[in-house]
Amino acid sequence: MKNFKVFDGNISSPIGFLASGVHCGIKEKNKDLSIIYSECPAVCSAVFTKNKVIAAPLVVSKKHIEDKYAQVIVVNSGNANACTGEQGMKDAELMVELTSKKLLISKENVIVSSTGIIGVPMPMDKVKVGIEDGVKALSKKGGLDAAQAILTTDKNMKNIGVALEIDGKKITIGAMAKGSRMIHPNMATMLSFLTTDAKVEPTFFQNLLQEVTGLTYNMISVDGDTSTNDMVVCMANGLASNKEIEYDHPQKDKFIEAFKFVHEYLAKSIVQDGEGSSKFIEVQVIKSPTEEDAKLAVKSILNSNLVKTSLFGEQSNWGRILCSIGYCSADIDINSIDISIGANNAIVKMFSKGKALDYSKTEASEILKNKDLKIIVNLNSGDKEAVGWGCDLSYDYVKINSAPIA
Repeated sequence: MKNFKVFDGNISSPIGFLASGVHCGIKEKNKDLSIIYSECPAVCSAVFTKNKVIAAPLVVSKKHIEDKYAQVIVVNSGNANACTGEQGMKDAELMVELTSKKLLISKENVIVSSTGIIGVPMPMDKVKVGIEDGVKALSKKGGLDAAQAILTTDKNMKNIGVALEIDGKKITIGAMAKGSRMIHPNMATMLSFLTTDAKVEPTFFQNLLQEVTGLTYNMISVDGDTSTNDMVVCMANGLASNKEIEYDHPQKDKFIEAFKFVHEYLAKSIVQDGEGSSKFIEVQVIKSPTEEDAKLAVKSILNSNLVKTSLFGEQSNWGRILCSIGYCSADIDINSIDISIGANNAIVKMFSKGKALDYSKTEASEILKNKDLKIIVNLNSGDKEAVGWGCDLSYDYVKINSAPIA
């Protein structure tokens, strides 16, 4: 039983958070600039891409997050402000300066983020107008506009709200994300933002985000590419007036459970919106000697183009799954592994203890017709496990990513 309630909420649902999303002309149409604002300084945690090619906004935001506090996030879509040299840094810093002046807050309390095409200078005349309009449009009802404004080629908005009780106080978490769609030069862009009115200790909040990221966003795959602009940013303003949540708080596990659920929901939503995908795939590796070995096996399966294409073709090709496990660096013994596929409570074991099983091809074929599939790998060599999510690789992926950028 969950210790929280999921509702149709968004980034502006928690107490003291306002949001907006406007169109300023970075993109030809649709909203393209979003602002998320806390009415008071908030504890802030963040994780950033591990790509060595890092966009200018991330360089600026990394500096601003060092004190673990922020009050506003300004995000534009349509232009990544990546690989734009010295001018790109100046533009990211100008976005911070313009936002801080309009909201009368410290520049160090502004987080800046961008997503879109790489290598193109920012149209700062349009961005300036967008920031002015975005600040004017800030409202309690602006969460959906904000979620729309961070999208690039996404098919769907990704929002969620969660409510729970801690210390007799109602705690609300709201969040939004974009991704995992492709842009020039075909890198997967992922942005995720979370707000909560909970009072949270800064170091606990940062460590929690890093841990949860490892279990959610770092366990998804669409095509194996990592963006120059990926970031996850969370703000907690404390206006719910609960006792500070930290390692010794007796109800910290309730908050951790809800926090993880929100990020897992967004991670899965990103995969479900994967470019050209027709199947959502969950991979579970169980009875592993270590959690790290389980994660390595999960990721190897999810990143295998041969596995992805066979699932798109609805083929029960356990050999491709086994092969992808075999070339990862996990500690495995082929004579111990079981491989099964499943969907809708039906499951077929195809491989066990070093050899193929005489399984029903008809039953496997029926399972593979489902949109949501599950691959279960039992290493039979420990008590650790891991789970991750991905999608198939279709003709449409190639069509989309070989077409000129509009």
